[in-house]
Amino acid sequence: MASIDEHGRPEPLLTGDEWETLTAFLDWQRATFSWKTSGLSAAQLAQPLHPTAMTLGGLMKHLVYVEDEWFGHWLGDEPRREPWASVDWTETPNWEFESAAYDAPEALKAMWEQAIARARAAAEAAYAANGLEQVTPRTWSDGAAPSLRWILAHMIEEYARHNGHADLLREAIDGQVGE
Repeated sequence: MASIDEHGRPEPLLTGDEWETLTAFLDWQRATFSWKTSGLSAAQLAQPLHPTAMTLGGLMKHLVYVEDEWFGHWLGDEPRREPWASVDWTETPNWEFESAAYDAPEALKAMWEQAIARARAAAEAAYAANGLEQVTPRTWSDGAAPSLRWILAHMIEEYARHNGHADLLREAIDGQVGE
């Protein structure tokens, strides 16, 4: 059983196998983002740090998209779910960032938590079927397909990068700092 730190994050075990290590670090990154976005109002979630237009709410909605895209669309071979399926990405390439300003904090948080639950279930099913070597049924234009191992490593990177953004945004909003 992993211990929980002072910010509610599950500490990855030092001796886990590859699956346990990858999923624990992804969960730790997810929990870090949860900590960085907790207790904020709609106005605070929509507050950018100039000169960027990036907001914590926009980051949260972007992470919903990323969870759904990699675990649902790519790994699960599901059609894109709403709201992503109806977006004209050519016309509004930053739709998830821009539209988040119109979402209530509770709705954004619920959307994100539901996406994580779906992602965990998809990852666990793929791992149970073929381990970390499970490749996605969808392929890139060259025919290559990422493995579950690659998706988990990519998601750790995705959250780590955006947690850096979240650190700066949160500090600008209310002065809260931390690793």
